[in-house]
Amino acid sequence: MTFSTDLRQKAAPMWDAEKQHPFIVGIGDGTLSVDSFRYYMQQDYVFLVDFCRVIAMGAAKAQDVADMGWFARLLDETLNNEMALHIGFCKEFGITEEDLKNTIPSPTTVAYTNHLLESAYSGGVGETAAAILPCSWGYAEIGQMLHHREPIIDQPLYTRWIEMYSSSEFADLATWLRSFVDRSAVMTGADGRGRMEEVFLVSSRYEYMFWDAAYRMEVWPI
Repeated sequence: MTFSTDLRQKAAPMWDAEKQHPFIVGIGDGTLSVDSFRYYMQQDYVFLVDFCRVIAMGAAKAQDVADMGWFARLLDETLNNEMALHIGFCKEFGITEEDLKNTIPSPTTVAYTNHLLESAYSGGVGETAAAILPCSWGYAEIGQMLHHREPIIDQPLYTRWIEMYSSSEFADLATWLRSFVDRSAVMTGADGRGRMEEVFLVSSRYEYMFWDAAYRMEVWPI
């Protein structure tokens, strides 16, 4: 069993709960409230800005040129393709780029991005990769799962979202990130693997919380 497979098994209850969450189910069958999806797109834009910073730190900390290149590909996919998807979606909702930039991060968004940034700043490249793996790998799994279900009707925005995250390009990046985490685990000691496992599991919890916050359209209490 590889290290990433072991991590996936330990996080299985959280990942299974994600796939059964009404937000994900609603994207798949087209029943998700447009207001919830709009909220998600704005929060995810804010999230992706810091996610890109974490990927960039992974590239800076990588020791091998080929690995730096893969981190750069992941950064390009996220910063350009994913961001373009978000901006295009939001325009169809009447949300401008200025609106996106002025989005107030929700409590869950703040907590999740702080976790990722702290993991990248204080840890090595293995911890950085383990922290972002649940997002990259999880989205690829969800995209493939929804892609193989019955097609949704009269929800072209949700269909495009599914196409994005079920693409072979997105899956390839998630597969490489898994392999990098596995190689990093081999190169580090028990303490390092323990830290990688910890940040992976925390990120897995935040992935579920992020979907849930979007479904509830979470706001600050005051």
